[in-house]
Amino acid sequence: MGFKDYLIVLLLIGLAYLWFQMRKYKQMIDDYHKSTGYLERKYEAIELENIDTRLNPHLFKNILNSIQSHAYQSYYTIEKLSNVLDYVLYQTPKKYVTPRDEINFIKNLIEINKIKLSPLFDLRTKILVDERDFFLERKVIAPLVTIDLIENAFKHADTQSEDAFISIVIELKDGFFNLSVSNKISQKSPLKKESSGIGVHNLEKRLKRLYEDRYKLTKTIDDKTYAVSLKIKLEE
Repeated sequence: MGFKDYLIVLLLIGLAYLWFQMRKYKQMIDDYHKSTGYLERKYEAIELENIDTRLNPHLFKNILNSIQSHAYQSYYTIEKLSNVLDYVLYQTPKKYVTPRDEINFIKNLIEINKIKLSPLFDLRTKILVDERDFFLERKVIAPLVTIDLIENAFKHADTQSEDAFISIVIELKDGFFNLSVSNKISQKSPLKKESSGIGVHNLEKRLKRLYEDRYKLTKTIDDKTYAVSLKIKLEE
């Protein structure tokens, strides 16, 4: 068996594991609904919306497309996919996670998406976190609250032009979690026509239900660049 064949086998094993875990977790959710009257309470109603986000097939479709497009990097990417899957299945059922958990998730998601890009592509990532920050290990942020903004950047960015770029900045400071994402827009992207951005409308509804007036989501768009920033005031 050649090296490429070995990687393909690993990919198939990873896909099978992903399918099995999603089926298993979906059954757990269904059983929980039946036994607790889940849909009748506000908190569980919010979590149901989160479940739809966690099991969103578009997330996994984008990840698997990335893996398939670069077979020789599949071993490394499957490791990152495993980390993402663990987070999606075992951390996101919680109402809140720590900023460290969410930041690690973002790192893995970026690594998975990087394999679609040229090594020369201008991908700018910056994480500004003081390890002594009081909130870093506190469960104060909703899981996957950053996913739409990260995924949109890779999905709709121009990756061919010489001046193409994606910029992702994460900051934890003074009791606020900040995420800023910007990218040059592909001429074919729906973002050229939709000022609100793909998925951002649903994100805003979720933020409003979770944080009320403790967040700020701003977005700007021009002929070449789409930029969005999310600021959440953290409370224990």
